Amino acid sequence: MNFIKPATTFIQPFAVSFNLVEGIMLNPKSHLVRRAGDMKGHYRDHEALAALIAAGNPTHYEVFETPVPHEYGHLMYCISKLHPGLVGEEWFMTKGHYHTAINTGEIYLALRGEGLMMMKTPDGQCRHERFEPGRMVYVPPYWGHRSINTGREPLISFCVYPGDAGHNYGDIEKEGFPRRAFCRNGATVVE
Repeated sequence: MNFIKPATTFIQPFAVSFNLVEGIMLNPKSHLVRRAGDMKGHYRDHEALAALIAAGNPTHYEVFETPVPHEYGHLMYCISKLHPGLVGEEWFMTKGHYHTAINTGEIYLALRGEGLMMMKTPDGQCRHERFEPGRMVYVPPYWGHRSINTGREPLISFCVYPGDAGHNYGDIEKEGFPRRAFCRNGATVVE
């Protein structure tokens, strides 16, 4: 049999282990940690965020990734752990991103906790989907997206996206999202 080298990097199959109780991947290729101080400009109440930073700069979320090349043909996957908390009345959230290759989608499977997946397009459409165990959210190409933890425990999710998708955080930092999720009188309100 003739072997033709693919256009993507040839790697050996592998497996990873993770701990769902802790919401972590064991021995990840990378472990991204975003704290309150990394979230400047993302919350409506800037003073509440500054107070949270001054009070200890808590972790907002963590992402654990596997050793997969960031190339066409490969599938990246990760475990995301979004901690519970509030900035003023606004629930903790991820920064959110578009994909650099904007015509690529992503799948999120909620494993633990509860929240929302907020999604938006560059032309101003905005939607959200409930995010809880037993629900998978499909984020289509062209949609920016962020996770929001609306519960009292970590929101743990498993995500899969094309290896060459990349992350564009800059446009979200400039534009924000048209809708936000708040905790008011013990209930989640999206406005």
